[in-house]
Amino acid sequence: MKKVAFYTLGCKLNFSETSTLARQLKDGGFSQVPFKDVPDIFVINTCSVTENANRKCRKIVRDAKKVSPKSTVIIIGCYAQLKPEEISRIDGVDLVLGASEKFRLLEVLRSLNRIKLPKVMACDINSVKEYQASYSSGDRTRSFLKVQDGCDYNCSFCTIPLARGKSRSDTIEHVLKQARKIRDAGSKEIVLTGVNTGDFGIINGTREYRFIDLLKALSDLEGINRIRISSIEPNLLTEEIVNLVANSKIIVPHFHIPLQSGSDTILKKMKRRYLTDLYQHRIAMIKAAMPECCIGADVLVGFPGETDELFLETYDFIKALPLSYLHVFSYSERPNTPAIDYSEVVPVQTRHQRSKMLRILSDKKRRAFYQNHLHETRRVLIEDDISGNLIFGFTENYIRVGVPAEVGLINQEVEVYLDEISSTGHVVGQLPKYQPVT
Repeated sequence: MKKVAFYTLGCKLNFSETSTLARQLKDGGFSQVPFKDVPDIFVINTCSVTENANRKCRKIVRDAKKVSPKSTVIIIGCYAQLKPEEISRIDGVDLVLGASEKFRLLEVLRSLNRIKLPKVMACDINSVKEYQASYSSGDRTRSFLKVQDGCDYNCSFCTIPLARGKSRSDTIEHVLKQARKIRDAGSKEIVLTGVNTGDFGIINGTREYRFIDLLKALSDLEGINRIRISSIEPNLLTEEIVNLVANSKIIVPHFHIPLQSGSDTILKKMKRRYLTDLYQHRIAMIKAAMPECCIGADVLVGFPGETDELFLETYDFIKALPLSYLHVFSYSERPNTPAIDYSEVVPVQTRHQRSKMLRILSDKKRRAFYQNHLHETRRVLIEDDISGNLIFGFTENYIRVGVPAEVGLINQEVEVYLDEISSTGHVVGQLPKYQPVT
């Protein structure tokens, strides 16, 4: 039985696909082992959002060959689709599988002795039309369920359409079938994920459903405590979705809504499908329906043409919004995107300084959000995450809480009194009841 180790870079979508491939290999007679357990085969699932992700891929290949010099190294994921020939020339790489070919991993491994290495197997992204379902397993508490793939948006900085192709989705019937498998395996929370999750419903190039249709169907699913939406574009976040979440017993009050910039000038250059007025309206709509809702945002700083004045527009816009946290990224030049040819390039050092400013603002906003919910009793889904004498979990509205460690609490949803904010930023809670929530 050959040993295979997986290493995943990037988003929740990559983790769901890695987990699905690992299950397929296990069913096919391979043994999954940790990275350092001298595997026969390494499968590295890559990201291409930033240049740093590409550099990390190269480092992992070097590390793999140090661990197991005679191993076969296979690269899959977005970077593999975008730069297959370049990756095949990395010392130590044996096989590169593109966006469609990665789902044939088991078949490829069974025929390795007939393949001349290094080899590239990557078709043109425009020919990738089939949808491949995936979900993560192994974490008893939470599972990432892929419901959509690809993107029809063409933001000027983004390589994702080049790496994943056109928007396409699973059927509602099959999503429900996957969700029941996750439930039956013991997970209490399902995170809906995709490249453009809110665009769910396109099958074979034709819109068959809306995202709200999927949410309504999942709302009737018995035996799942929580459903969380990983991310949704502001232009796709409708009042109907907000009202459904506000009245749902299992879809939790937490939205992650990409912003990218708080300057209309930059949003237009980015070719985003909204301006700040729409974004501000969506946030206000959520808070009116769910004052307790956690709202996160992605922000991209240092985009070409982002002057100090335009960056301050972003900073002041975010500061005034009732956001709960930020995911901050520095702009990274990506080949084959329109933005790589834009003038007024922002110096790298300036990008880093702006990222630091927004990360500090994010810390302040997260702390203020936590502070607003102190001295409340909330449901916390406890994870297998123990540090010192505390075990951690999250409330429905995404507050990280540590309670006195009890191993029996793992994967239980319990009522917790939110007592204080620790010096490291999480909330310390007390257990008024030790009975799991039913």
